[in-house]
Amino acid sequence: MKLSVAALALLAIFSCAFLRSEEAPGKKAVMVPPVEFKHSTLANGLEVYTVEDHSAPIVAVQVWYHVGSKDDPSGRSGFAHLFEHMMFKGNEHMKEDTFDNLTENIGGENNAYTADDVTVYHETVPSNYLNPILWAEAERMSALALNDKNFASERDVVKEEYRQRIRANPYGEFYLDIEKRSFAVHPYKRPGIGNIEELDASKLPEVKAFHSTFYRPDNATLVVIGDFKPEELEGWVKKYFGAVPKPSAKIPRVTTKEPPRKADKRETTYSPRAPLPAVALTYLGPSIRNNDSPALSLVAEILAGGDSSRLYQTMVYEQQVVQSVSCDADLREDLGLLVFRLILASGKTIAEAERSLNNEIEQVLKNGVTEAELEKAKSRFLTGKLEERETVNGKASALGQAVVVYGDATRVNTDLAKLQAVTTTEIKDVMNRYITGKKRVVVEYLPETMKPGFVPPPSEKKEKTP
Repeated sequence: MKLSVAALALLAIFSCAFLRSEEAPGKKAVMVPPVEFKHSTLANGLEVYTVEDHSAPIVAVQVWYHVGSKDDPSGRSGFAHLFEHMMFKGNEHMKEDTFDNLTENIGGENNAYTADDVTVYHETVPSNYLNPILWAEAERMSALALNDKNFASERDVVKEEYRQRIRANPYGEFYLDIEKRSFAVHPYKRPGIGNIEELDASKLPEVKAFHSTFYRPDNATLVVIGDFKPEELEGWVKKYFGAVPKPSAKIPRVTTKEPPRKADKRETTYSPRAPLPAVALTYLGPSIRNNDSPALSLVAEILAGGDSSRLYQTMVYEQQVVQSVSCDADLREDLGLLVFRLILASGKTIAEAERSLNNEIEQVLKNGVTEAELEKAKSRFLTGKLEERETVNGKASALGQAVVVYGDATRVNTDLAKLQAVTTTEIKDVMNRYITGKKRVVVEYLPETMKPGFVPPPSEKKEKTP
């Protein structure tokens, strides 16, 4: 990946900061330029956040809907993901290719993504195209071409995406198993990408009901960052989005609470597509809004952030017990997971890999981490975040995340400072808080040949030629 001049400058800053940390324990934190946003709310409930930035003649527009895969109807996993696709199908005022014509054809971009808690639509365009982009986003909020033809075609697209990302990936089902097995009752256990059988069973009236329930102004946040005139933007937003009616029905929210784990659990799946055994260990974590969130992000970076990390150095290079290892603090709006994933090296056993991982975790629980490890993790993490904020779209993403997922817009300007303030003591404390004495789920994903009683299919007998 090529870095911009600004990103290289940031790397230099962090490198100097890292070197100074070896010499002077009380070093100053890197100053992060604040995102100076303005906020307003329309009469229909739409939240609007804007940042004026004339450094380039471009503008980023994002619409964050507070609906994700956790809100999928029971027995209909994949509905939020399906709508990520359906929202591009147009309506009586827009053709299917409207967003491409308004973005890609003039040098911009448009896309969308679905997560556990949100669905986000985003565009980056030359600033003189801001007016039609706002019109188009308001149009698909207010009305969609929800008919049998569009429903069937986009459902097939989602199913094909499932086949490519899950069934064609040797470890695709392993990642789904981690979600399914790690949550006992919370809908985070349902796969966000969907389920082919449940998608096939869905009906058009269910799709229409999902749209009317969640795709509404009082469940959305509009973020606009870039080159615009505030008075023009305010007028366009009121004209297009202000005309979208607010439904009277209350927005349903997930109220299911994941219970504490009472016992360790081990689940095993056998797959004909797994070339090597894999195993994941998960612990329940807090909400992303919890004060432990910054420290947990750094824990994941210290343990498995790159080839020089603790787990990679020990388990991949020195012991050669695994070929890959990762650690994620996968924190979400309601709660999260601390996940360790291992793909074993050839000839190694699950027991060997677990023993190695447990030893490394135990070392951190007892002795903590070094200042050098922590500073390196901060540098890597912060460089990525600040490089993202070089672009108007990256700034919009950071602000939207703070507003909708964190539930506090000011966190766009406070979280990086909090992360820089994390100490080695906090790293040790937070690791012990979520691992020591806590129950874990172990998910084994093994080649079918390891299944007890496995009988290989009879090989084709070739007739001997005389």
